[in-house]
This record gives sequence, C-alpha cells and structure tokens, in this order.
Amino acid sequence: MILNPCHPEVTEAVASHLDDGTTLMANNPIALELAEEIINAVTCAEQVRFLSSGPEADMYAIRLARAYTGKDRIIKFEGGYHGMGSEAQMNLTPTKFANFPQSVSDSAGIRESIRRDTLVAPFNDASFLKSLLDEYEGEIAAVFMEPFQKTIPPEEGFLNSARTLCNKHDVLLIFDEIATDFRFAHGGVQEVYGVVPDICTLGKIIGGRFPLAAITGKKDIMNHFDKSIIGSGKWLMMSTLPGNTIACIAGLKNLEILQRKGSYNLFYSDGEKIMDINRKSLDLSGVPYQVVGHPTLFDIVFSDKMVKNYRDVFLSNSSINQTFDNELREYGSFKTPTKLLPSLVLTEEDFELAEEAVGQATKAIISAH
Repeated sequence: MILNPCHPEVTEAVASHLDDGTTLMANNPIALELAEEIINAVTCAEQVRFLSSGPEADMYAIRLARAYTGKDRIIKFEGGYHGMGSEAQMNLTPTKFANFPQSVSDSAGIRESIRRDTLVAPFNDASFLKSLLDEYEGEIAAVFMEPFQKTIPPEEGFLNSARTLCNKHDVLLIFDEIATDFRFAHGGVQEVYGVVPDICTLGKIIGGRFPLAAITGKKDIMNHFDKSIIGSGKWLMMSTLPGNTIACIAGLKNLEILQRKGSYNLFYSDGEKIMDINRKSLDLSGVPYQVVGHPTLFDIVFSDKMVKNYRDVFLSNSSINQTFDNELREYGSFKTPTKLLPSLVLTEEDFELAEEAVGQATKAIISAH
C-alpha cells in the first residue's frame, strides 16, 4: 500500500467503475491498459499475464521456466521470499543451517522431488552461484531471486554476475519484483540497477490495494502460455480472476499518482527522513545496529557485522529487535518484524510520531539490554 489503505483518488476511481462489472474471465480493455502501462515501465516485459496473487505468479514463473528450458532444477537464494509455493518454502526462514546447496523444507506436505530439484545458494555470493551452475551444467532451468532480498541490497556487480552466468549456461534469470517494482522506481530494480531478467513477477502496487499480480517476460518465453503457438495441447495457466477490472482500475490510478512530477523524489526523501530518525536516536544508544536497505524498503538490524545475506540477519540480536519493535507498536507506530515500508502520503504528524516512538523504543532497548 504505497499510498494508504483508503486513498480517496483510488477509491473514487474504483467506485466509478463498479457498474461496469467486477470479474471478467476474458481479457478486457482495462486490463489491457494496465498491461500496456507495465510493458512501458518494466524493461523485460514484452507480454503480461495477470493473476490474483504473488505466490501464483511465482509458481507460474517456475513452471514457465521448466516448460521453456525442458530442465527441472531451480536455484533459489536462502531467505528469499516467493510466497507459499513448494519451491518457495525451501530454506525460506531456516533456523538450522544445512550445507549449501542442500534445501530444507519450511513446510509440511512438500514432495521429496521438490527438495531434490531446488538448489539453495547464499545471496550476494556470485562465486558460489558460478560453482553451482558449473556443477549442474545442463540441469538448471532458472535462477530465481528477489534482486533486492527483503531489505538486503545486492552487492556491487552481483546482479550483473548473475545475468552473465545465466547467459553463459543457458539458464533463465527470474526476478521476483513483487515488493520492489514501482516502489524503487517506475521500472523497479531493473531500472535502478540496469540488469534485465528473462522473467519478472509483479504484485502489490499494480493492484492498488486489491488482489492482483502479474508475470511478465520476453515474448518467446511467454509464448509457452499459449498452446495455439507452442502446439503442445497443454495449458500452462488457467485462472478465473485474471486482470479483474476493479484491481486493474485501482492499479492504474496508483501508477498515475506515482508518475506525477516529484512523486519519487518525495518518496525517497521521506524514506530518508525515517532512516535518519532511527539513526539519530540509535546512535546515542551504544547498541550495534545498521539501517539496511533502500529509502523505500528497509529495516533496522541489530548487529555489528555487515549484512550480506539471510544468515547475517538471522544471527543478529533478535532479542533487541523484538524489544524495539514491540515498543514502537506500544507507542502507536507499527513496524513489521522484518521490514519497514514508508508510504508516499506521510505527514509531518507522522514524522513527529515516528521520532517520539523511536526515542521511546531506544530507551527501552537501553534499559533491557
């Protein structure tokens, strides 16, 4: 919710189209308009398929990669979040570490074959990724990643290395930009870092607070969703609610507001304000910490070790983190346990509340630790 749960312009846009129908299984003009907006914004997007949720999009991205390449194995990164699909549940939030690339399921009910075909790597380690692609030459369908993993930035050159390695080994590169596209920039991480994947999944902002997600990619790959083109006689995707008109109208209004002059400059500067509020208070605490991430998506990690991957966050001081987050909530400032997502509609009152809440939370961690 990059704006807020009830932005008046989004609400008005939705209300004005309620009489036009809410669910159309077939393509419709509003969904096509949103698809065109996505194609204009997202570098890798030559075609778009809509779904109702991010986990669906991620699941279909993996299926598409396997259908296109004819290979079974997927490489994902430990701690990367890709919804609730079977592959996504491999090493999502492990509390006991296995040796890479062994995968361990975080959920019951997942077949052993999924575990065997999902290889796990540490984020920000191009050398390890290279070793996996070398060892499993000819078996890997795709490297699947959040290019900005939760709040952890890719190190300089990491995304470029992943792109180069995928090209070398004839492996697809998939970006999960469900949390970052239209948030980091109009074109997401692809625009900010200049690295273009083969397939990309989108969500959240494109639905304007309604359920909507998309899978996008290069035309020759996306053609595998069309059995009239590939001639296999098999459907790769079916859905009752693809591109429902209400979510598409809300998404179009969201994107229109974000593209107004100065919107992203304001978004970045407001995010920096929240970062600075935390730094100003925590610098006085004597407690080791880092503000990890991007002005539009970040977290406070209580550690003196540079955060490069999931294990660095896991091994940070979770007790201090919990005390800090709990005190913020007690003071009326909500922050999730794993990330902080500023919105574009923050007011001076919001900043004042944040400053007071962070001050109280800092006092709490000094007292408790």
